[in-house]
Amino acid sequence: MDDGITARDREARSSTYAAFAIQGLCFASLVTQVPQIQKTHHLSDATLSLVLLMVPLIAGVGSVLSGFLFARLGSGPVLRVSQPAVCLSIVFIGLTGDDDLALYAAVALFGLFVGAVDAAMNAQAVAVERRYGISLITGFYAVWSLAGILGGLWAALSNKLDLSLLTGFGIAAALGIAASLATGHRLYAKHEESAGRPSAAELKTAGRHVPWRPILIVGTAMAIFYLADAAISSYGAKYLDDELSGSDWVAPLGYVAYQVAMVFSRAVADFGVRRSGPVPVVRIGAVVGFIGMIGVVAAPTAWLAIPAFAVAGLGLSVVAPISYTAAGRVDPTGLGVAVARVNVFNYVGFVLGAAVVGAIAPISSDHGLRLAFIVPTALVLVIFALARGFDPEPVPGARTDTPIAERPTV
Repeated sequence: MDDGITARDREARSSTYAAFAIQGLCFASLVTQVPQIQKTHHLSDATLSLVLLMVPLIAGVGSVLSGFLFARLGSGPVLRVSQPAVCLSIVFIGLTGDDDLALYAAVALFGLFVGAVDAAMNAQAVAVERRYGISLITGFYAVWSLAGILGGLWAALSNKLDLSLLTGFGIAAALGIAASLATGHRLYAKHEESAGRPSAAELKTAGRHVPWRPILIVGTAMAIFYLADAAISSYGAKYLDDELSGSDWVAPLGYVAYQVAMVFSRAVADFGVRRSGPVPVVRIGAVVGFIGMIGVVAAPTAWLAIPAFAVAGLGLSVVAPISYTAAGRVDPTGLGVAVARVNVFNYVGFVLGAAVVGAIAPISSDHGLRLAFIVPTALVLVIFALARGFDPEPVPGARTDTPIAERPTV
């Protein structure tokens, strides 16, 4: 670790951990209650699909708009405003009762501020990494997953206790707002965050030298992962509740199992990359993920589907972080242009996941979601086929001595 790390840097790092935790808690608290929201509002499956599709579409808008604000204000102030707003938006969703128009408006607000938080907290994480000089991003996302586990468990408990959606969302939101207000002022300010960052002119010039072919290969794999991830996070609880006859408190546990497995997998995947390289790790991950998704599709009961979700998370979780490592190998300037391009496929995957599953699910009233999960299951095999692309030939000038996956974490 750089001896120049100060107490100020440690404060910013801990506050960024808090931001990831709050986001994971609120997101999980909401998505694991999709079946309850549908029942409360008497939504058809087709209407629910449109509601869920709104989130990634509007989140993309929120992410882009927040980027414009970064130049003027920095990501810290944006995060300090948008994160409590995310917490409040899930309370608004709980307040909508059976008013569908109010639900659409509240979900739109949730998507807008989720996109802003996503962009801002990642910008803070990058600033922290730059200051420390080592990879820390996996740790931030592990905290996100851990908080997501807690959010899913809270949803299960609140359903077991027969709490209203408003009460369940309100308690999670109160914790999130309190944590955000307590830690937000310690995030990096604009002048701290921008130190050493490339100018817009430098980024534009660098973009001309980043090859698109390797980006498209790993980006396609990234989109497929997020398509499957969106299907599981948005429809997993509904699948357990509706088609596998899981009770209200059991339905959120599929998402919990999925996140638990992801935390474990991401904790050990770096060691596999260091030992064998990225290609075998991605191939093994694709095979394990495929087996898990097959289990999800074939499961006759909720209690058999839950471990299948875990197996899927165990394998698929390696795709995203290794995608960013591969992008770094084809960036001749080290300015993050390739990483930014790969990240676009995150939103592509989420939109496709909501659209594909939402389009197929209404086809059959008895087995719609089971049929819909077949699509991401089959596409996981494409990740296996694309695995070679996760070890691209470095372009001249790219840093290959310390790829992200091989840097130590602290």
